[in-house]
Amino acid sequence: MKKSICVIGIGYVGLPTAAMFASKGHKVTGYDLNQKAVDALNKGEIIIEEPGLGELVKQVVKDGNLVGTTECPVGSDVYIIAVPTPINEDKTADMRYVESATRAVVPCVRKGSIVILESTSPPRTVVDLMLPILKETGLELGEELLVAHSPERILPGRVLEELRTNSRIVGGINEKSSIEVKKIYESIVEGEIFITTSTTAEMCKLMENTFRDVNIALANELAKMSEELGVNCWDVIRMANQHPRVNILQPGPGVGGHCIALDPWFLVEKSKNAKLIHQARLNNDSMPEFVMNKISGILGGLKGKTVALYGVTYKPNIDDVRESPIMHLMHLLGDNGADVRVCDPHAGEKVENNYSIAEAAKGADIVVLGVNHDEFKDINFARMAESMSGKAVLDTRNFWSRADVERAGLDYILLGEGKEED
Repeated sequence: MKKSICVIGIGYVGLPTAAMFASKGHKVTGYDLNQKAVDALNKGEIIIEEPGLGELVKQVVKDGNLVGTTECPVGSDVYIIAVPTPINEDKTADMRYVESATRAVVPCVRKGSIVILESTSPPRTVVDLMLPILKETGLELGEELLVAHSPERILPGRVLEELRTNSRIVGGINEKSSIEVKKIYESIVEGEIFITTSTTAEMCKLMENTFRDVNIALANELAKMSEELGVNCWDVIRMANQHPRVNILQPGPGVGGHCIALDPWFLVEKSKNAKLIHQARLNNDSMPEFVMNKISGILGGLKGKTVALYGVTYKPNIDDVRESPIMHLMHLLGDNGADVRVCDPHAGEKVENNYSIAEAAKGADIVVLGVNHDEFKDINFARMAESMSGKAVLDTRNFWSRADVERAGLDYILLGEGKEED
């Protein structure tokens, strides 16, 4: 049965979700206070970068199944909240957007409506924050108004495929809520849908991202120790992972994005027992400063030096700079006296001055690979060497060929590679 669905928040999660439901014949409204996003949507256009999304949005808007608005529609069958849940400066969760979205639906719902929270949130958000607000509707919760948490489990760059194929968790405030919300998602999800409670669903999503964060922290700590002890961490990882029960992840200049870099803090905030999780967060957050200090050591200081920084998004081949450790590195370098020349073909206007691959290297004392975008695979290092002032190339991703860099007369330096003393 086709539904009228309102998706609140048409960003990196909400817009693909809205488009997927619309592609299955549901009548979907994308509600957002961002007029630019709404205007683009109503033209069949998008303002974010995601493979296949532009074509899908164009089609479902043309078909009349998806429209954008800056006013919450009254009387929809389903309201899906997909707004950001950032963190405050003190690392506590900023729940203003979830609270505001919940309050927005109170005058809009009717008997039989369903409210779903997709936004990743601290445990007990549905129970302690949303339900007291939704009681103001006067509807009996769990009977006349169904409520659940169903967190997204998608990877930028593969969003549409993962929305369709990944398994899904639905945590209702009661069994009736879970069953009915499961039916909603069955129209777009081919993977298995698991039913649980709202708080367990919240905890599951947080632990999925925390698992990654803790294991990346282990890899980053290995990189730091390797530089200290004269070991190549990449060799350690490659050989240690030959063990059938070992899978060490890859180190890098930090952890970014709106999930892994934030979600563990929700657990630290809520539980005094999240000690390992807290330390992992601190370790990953320290990596931009670690890389900055490494650059400073290579150059004998940063003041007056020119750093060519290739890639500033939080991961390869996307335009998302939210919580990007390389953006943090860029600011750290600038604050300490360096002239930073950024090249990122995906970041666009999100960087004040965005140079081409060739222009960024001109007069640079060091070239730093921050993000391994596909566009950086086949760089002409000989031409780069001709325009640089220095010879240092720092690879934080183990992405460039040492042989290619050194053949051009440049010095290849790899994050996590220590030098053995004689």
